Amino acid sequence: GFLFQNSSAPRSIEIWIVLSMIGLKTMIRSSTLSCKSKFTRCLIGSQPRFLSTKPKFKDEEWSSRKGKQKEYGAKSKSKSYGTYQGDALHFGDEAPRTSLLMELHDRGAGVLHDVLKFFWKYDVNVSRIESRPVRIGEQGEKLFDFFVDFYGQRSDSNIQKLLSELRPITDKLLILDKKEVRWFPQHISELDLIANRTLDAGTDLESDHPGFNDAVYRARREHLAEVAKNYKWDKPIEKIEYTVDEIATWGAVWDRMEVLWENYACKEYLHSMNLLKESCGYSRDNIPQQRDISDFLLESTNFRMRPVAGLLSSRDFLNGLAFRVFFSTQYIRHHSKPLYTPEPDICHELLGHAPMFVSNDFADFSQEIGLASLGASDEDIEKLARCYWHSVEFGLCEEGGVRKAYGAGLLSSFGELEYACGGNQDEKPEIKPWDPKVAAYQEFPITTYQPVYFLAESLQDAKQQMRKYCEELPRPFFAFHNAQTNTVNIDRPIRRSKELADDVSS
Repeated sequence: GFLFQNSSAPRSIEIWIVLSMIGLKTMIRSSTLSCKSKFTRCLIGSQPRFLSTKPKFKDEEWSSRKGKQKEYGAKSKSKSYGTYQGDALHFGDEAPRTSLLMELHDRGAGVLHDVLKFFWKYDVNVSRIESRPVRIGEQGEKLFDFFVDFYGQRSDSNIQKLLSELRPITDKLLILDKKEVRWFPQHISELDLIANRTLDAGTDLESDHPGFNDAVYRARREHLAEVAKNYKWDKPIEKIEYTVDEIATWGAVWDRMEVLWENYACKEYLHSMNLLKESCGYSRDNIPQQRDISDFLLESTNFRMRPVAGLLSSRDFLNGLAFRVFFSTQYIRHHSKPLYTPEPDICHELLGHAPMFVSNDFADFSQEIGLASLGASDEDIEKLARCYWHSVEFGLCEEGGVRKAYGAGLLSSFGELEYACGGNQDEKPEIKPWDPKVAAYQEFPITTYQPVYFLAESLQDAKQQMRKYCEELPRPFFAFHNAQTNTVNIDRPIRRSKELADDVSS
């Protein structure tokens, strides 16, 4: 079913009874519990075509439908799947949706039923109902505002009949304009549009980089960058034949970190690392293949790795997490300084990040940040990026009164791991309780040890607090990931910015 919360218990009961009585035919697939006590949020299934447990469109079918992207894009002046037909957003083969605002005065029990029965009468599927707090009118009467999203558009004959029935029994009836938001991917295939928008190409080395003057190393980086750029979402990840120098560099990092993991890594990391040793060939003498790790994560927590040529913007990187996709580099640091890297490399990605994605709590935590980033403002992207940095990269959790690391930046750095977890008694960093509202404003350095670390009671505690923070952000919509179709469904009609869609497609 669905979950909702309201400050008025009788109204909540009425909504529940009414929706049960009218038997809305939409398949209920996703639900949410809003912690906002000032209004009721009621979410009902996202797509009426799902009338059984078997989805109509599977991942492989999206691949064969790529040709339609160009057709849809021509209609909307963007190369994205989302288009508008009449008054409503049309995404792929999903039915278009329309939003209404209805104002009703209190006529006693059953006022909502009197309205919603017409949706049933004209076979209109409701996707969302949201009520606002009761208002007092000029005559002292109670007024209720209900926002309703439903499938269909104003030009449909059954919708016209519905509206004609609603007008006489509502005090106000408005068809709402669609809110325009920053472009964001709605299907995993659209990550192809942003994956190559790297801030650096993976080959643009600074003059102080250890490999700057090494022509062989630079050529290797260029090759791996091209491999990443050519990757598509529905293709297997290309296997990499690592060189003797690369494996030796990996081994040097492994040897330095292994003892520190036993002392300072969280229990989830240690458990996951043992599984990766058994299933993906993790060892000091072997660099595991990203394809094998991704396949293992898919089976374990429905997460996956995706090759990327270099660093992405915070928005693009976080958008990937909404689909449980982690953008991962494939190059390794220069062999002349195996314990130093000025940028994320496979030692950081595969030794720091990948093991934590085997944990359901950590995987869910990461996706919460990703879903909140979809369509978010630039200001909120910065807040979410800081939360990510202070948790996924440098987060600490408590185990039996002892600080343990779950952040990848710590789990792949021998010096900072010991420093953050209290191994160095001469230097003690500032430790703050994990609080996303605080972490969202905590600035951080990228070239030195962190001056502040955030300590969660557990990974479960970190996830719950992050989820609550994301729910309270002023988001333009609420997004839900459908793992069956690798699609993000949203709870209301919106318009993805066409300018940004053109930009990512160019």
